[in-house]
Amino acid sequence: MLSSGTFRWLWLYLLIGQLMVSHVKTAWPPSNSSNVQVLGIFEYLTNTTASSVSSIQCRAMFISAILLSQQYNMTIQGQNISWQAVETGGDPMTALADTCQAVSISNIVGVIGPALSRESAVIAPFASRVGIPAISYESTDPALSDGNAYPDFYRTIPTDSTAVLAMAQLFIRFNWTSCTIIYQNDEYGTGGAQAINEIFDANNLTVSEAIVFDTATLAIHGDLKSLLTSSAARIIILWADLDYAPLVIQKALDLDLLGPVFTWILSVPATLDSFNSTSYTKLSGMITVEPVPGGAVNAPINTTLLNAAYSIWQQYEPQTFPGADNVDYYAIFAFDATWSLIQGLNQLCSSFPNISSTCTTFTGDSFCFNRRFVNSDMLINILDNTSFLGVSGPIKFSNTSTDRINGTYYIARNIQHSSSSLNYVPVLVWSNSDGWTTNTQTNVIIWPGNSLVVPTGYAAISGLTLDIIVVDSAPYIMTSVIQDSSGQTTTKLTGYIIDLLDQLQGQMGFIPNITYFPSDASYDDLIESVANGTFDLFIGDVTITAARREIVDFSSSIFDNALRVIVRNSVSSQLDLWSYLKPFSVKLWITLLGATIYAGILMCILEREGNEALQNRSIVSLIGMSMWFAIGGVMGAGADFGATTAPGRVLNAGLSILSLILVAAYTANLASDLTVLKTVGLISGIDDIKNGKVPPSRVGIITDTSIEDYYLREVSGGSLNFYPVDSTGAMIEALLDKKIDASIIRYS
Repeated sequence: MLSSGTFRWLWLYLLIGQLMVSHVKTAWPPSNSSNVQVLGIFEYLTNTTASSVSSIQCRAMFISAILLSQQYNMTIQGQNISWQAVETGGDPMTALADTCQAVSISNIVGVIGPALSRESAVIAPFASRVGIPAISYESTDPALSDGNAYPDFYRTIPTDSTAVLAMAQLFIRFNWTSCTIIYQNDEYGTGGAQAINEIFDANNLTVSEAIVFDTATLAIHGDLKSLLTSSAARIIILWADLDYAPLVIQKALDLDLLGPVFTWILSVPATLDSFNSTSYTKLSGMITVEPVPGGAVNAPINTTLLNAAYSIWQQYEPQTFPGADNVDYYAIFAFDATWSLIQGLNQLCSSFPNISSTCTTFTGDSFCFNRRFVNSDMLINILDNTSFLGVSGPIKFSNTSTDRINGTYYIARNIQHSSSSLNYVPVLVWSNSDGWTTNTQTNVIIWPGNSLVVPTGYAAISGLTLDIIVVDSAPYIMTSVIQDSSGQTTTKLTGYIIDLLDQLQGQMGFIPNITYFPSDASYDDLIESVANGTFDLFIGDVTITAARREIVDFSSSIFDNALRVIVRNSVSSQLDLWSYLKPFSVKLWITLLGATIYAGILMCILEREGNEALQNRSIVSLIGMSMWFAIGGVMGAGADFGATTAPGRVLNAGLSILSLILVAAYTANLASDLTVLKTVGLISGIDDIKNGKVPPSRVGIITDTSIEDYYLREVSGGSLNFYPVDSTGAMIEALLDKKIDASIIRYS
C-alpha cells in the first residue's frame, strides 16, 4: 500500500490541472444536483472502438438506474442520488487518480466499476480504505473473489473461474483433452490463465502450451507459428479482452493458424468488422464463451426494471440505444451493480432512524486517502445480505466472497459465415444447475472448415513424415535377406509391427520413415531419443514404467507382456559305479586306507603273543587277521575275534570312535549329493528370487531396461546387487558358464 504522503503530491498535481478527466457531452440531466453521489468508472467514452461502444452503453444503464431511483422517489436525507462518470482509458493509475479526485471534492458514497480487472485491483483496496463499496460490472479476475481481502468490493458479473469451469465442461462434452492458451499479460489475462490451469487439471484436461501476448508491445512472446504447430493440441483458448483479441486473431490469420486446422475458443466476442471478407472462411467455426444476463437464456429477470431503464435511456440518449435485443451484456450487469448500491444506501438511511441525518457522512480532511465513510460497516453488512431479482437475474452476495451467489449464465456462440458476412450464432447455454444445454434457437455448430463434424482436438498426421523406431524382436520385427535376379541382396523388415504400420498408414495417411535397431539396443536410450524429438514414435515390445511416463506418452497396449525367470536345464543323471565314493574326497579315502593299514600293523604287534586267535600263524596269516580286525573296526562291523590285551582294547576303542565319525559324515554327504541330484530345478518363479533362494549376485539382469527398473523396485529395494549383463546373448552365455543361476526376461 502506498503511503498517504505519496498521494499528496498526486492530489496537488490534480489540482493544478495536469491530469484531465474526460466526460461525454450528452443530453443526460445535470449530475451535480445532489450531495449524495455515485461514481461510475468506465474505460472509454470518447473514441469509437468496440470497447467505447460497450463503455457508453454501460454508462447509459448506470445513469438510467440513478434516474430511475429518482423516479421511484428513493431519496437519501431528502436528496436524490446523483452521479459522476470518469473515463480511464484502461489505465489503473488514471482510474485511481480520477477516483481520488472525485472522492476528495464530492460526497461519493459508492463506486460502480471499474470495468477492467487491472483497474479493480487498484480501486478495490482504495474503496476498502475509504470505506465505500465498489461494485464492478465487468472485472472477472478470480484473484478479486476473496471477500476477506476485498471486503468492500462486489461484482455482478461472474468470475473467470466460473467461465473456465464452463469451458472445461465444454471440453468434456466434445471429448477434447488438451489445449493451448494465449493470454494477455495483465490481471485479466494472468488470472484467467491460472484458473484454466487449476480447473483443467482438476478435470483431467491438459494445457499443452501457455503463450503470452504483451499488452505493451502488442506482440506475442515467441514464434506463434512454431509454438502452435509444435504442440499436438489443436484447440486454442484466447484469453484476451476486446482491445487485444482482434490483434491476436489477425496475427494468427496472417500465419494461417486458424481454421480448418485449429479451433479457437474466445473469452470475449471480438469485433469482426476489421477483418477482410476474404478471411471469413478462416474465421468461421470459432466459439465464444461469454457471461450473459438471464434474459439471454430465458431465465427469470426483472423485466419491469429493465423496460423502465430502457425507456429512460431512449428518452435522454436515443442515439446510443441499439435496441432492446442488442444491448451490450455488460451494460445490463452495470445496471444491477448500480441498483444494488442504490438499494443498499436506501436501506441504510431508512431502516436506521438514529443515523438518518448522518448516514452519508465522512470523517477526515478533503484528501481522499484521509477520508472515511462513517457508516461503512453497516452499509457493507446490508450489501452482504442483499437479495433481489435484477435485470440480469437473481442478485445475492455474501461476506466471504465478492462474487454473486446465483444468477450465473454463459452462452456459447459460434462464428458462422453467410454469403457476405460473419455472425455470432448462439448454440449452447450454460448455468450452474444444468451445465451446457442446447440453445432453443439453434443447435447446429459449424466447425472450422465449414464442417459439421466435431474436431478431434489433436493434430492430424495425414501427409506428415513420421520418424519411427523399431527393434529386432520376433515376432514383432524380424529381418530377412532377399536376393534379386541380379544377385544383389537387400534386407527386408517383416513382422507384426510392419503389418500394423501398413494398416495405420492406409487409414491415417502418414509417411513412415522406419529406423531399425538390433535386439541389443538399449530401450531406455531409444525412449530418450523420442523424448528429445530425434524420433517421433517407438513401436515395439516396450514396457510401460512410471519413469518412462514422465518423459513420453504411451498408447494403449496392443499386446500383453509378462516377466519370466530363465534358468539352466537340469542335466539328467547317469549311472556312476563309483558314485558311492563321492561323499569323501580322494585325499580322505587315501588317509583312511593308510589309517586302516597302520591300525592293522599295530594290532599285529600288540596282540600276536597274547591273543589265541593270532598265535601259531604264519606271517601272512597274521598280517591278514590283523588287517581284518582293523577294517572291521573302521567300518563298525567288528571282527570275529576281540582284543585281549589292554593296548589292543585301547586301539579297538579308537577304531570304534573313528567308525562313528566316518559313518555319520559319509551318510550326511551322500544324502546331500542324492538330494541335489534329485532336484528338478533351483527355483520355480520370480517369488523364489524375491525370497532369496538364489543369491542376488547369481541373478543376471540386463541393464538399462525395464527389467532392471522392475528388479530395483520390486526385488532389491533399489540395491544394485545383481549380476549385470548388457544383452540377452550375454545373459545366456553367463547362464551356460554357470556365472549366474537365473535371470529375468520379458515373455510375450
